[in-house]
Amino acid sequence: MLISLRRITAIAIKSNTLTTHSSNRSNLLRTMSTFPPEPLREIVQEVATLLKERKETISVAETAAGGLISATLLSFPGASGYYKGGLTLYTLESRIAFAGWTEANKVGYKGPTPDIVAGLADHTRKTLGSTYTVSESGTAGPAGGTTKNRTPGYVALAVSSEKGTTTREVDTGKGTDREANMVAFAVEGLKLVRDVIKGEGKL
Repeated sequence: MLISLRRITAIAIKSNTLTTHSSNRSNLLRTMSTFPPEPLREIVQEVATLLKERKETISVAETAAGGLISATLLSFPGASGYYKGGLTLYTLESRIAFAGWTEANKVGYKGPTPDIVAGLADHTRKTLGSTYTVSESGTAGPAGGTTKNRTPGYVALAVSSEKGTTTREVDTGKGTDREANMVAFAVEGLKLVRDVIKGEGKL
């Protein structure tokens, strides 16, 4: 039996489309099954469990982590009970719009510092009424500058609570690897949250 060229072409196109859809779905499922990355999965389980046990809440004001801290907190079941909200304040304009900054804050701005993230954390906690707010700002790379806080891998961290605001500076050791630094910034932020909750963070 002869099959027309048109029918052969139609069958080939349909087969190729199904293969593409199947491949895309496999890639999506693979991506979903690996989020959050293992280092984040470990620390968020500890932080989320502490928050739930203590019936406390958290909000986020992150910059260079690009939303990873919020996304990781939301990946844990029961997040609606402890997550108050989050901001990704990547630009100075966004800080003016949402974090209480004015044009005066932009004058002489020289990059992330503990004082800056402490201010972002304090403002966000008071605005959202959470028990804690974690904030970070760093240099993810690959480009950087000549000062310590402009070196790829540097991150300034803060956790604000009614008891005060704890800050920390970290060098991730990831060099110019932007993605690795972003994950590390989120991990270090959640580690500071854990330490503050457990009373091990220094005010």
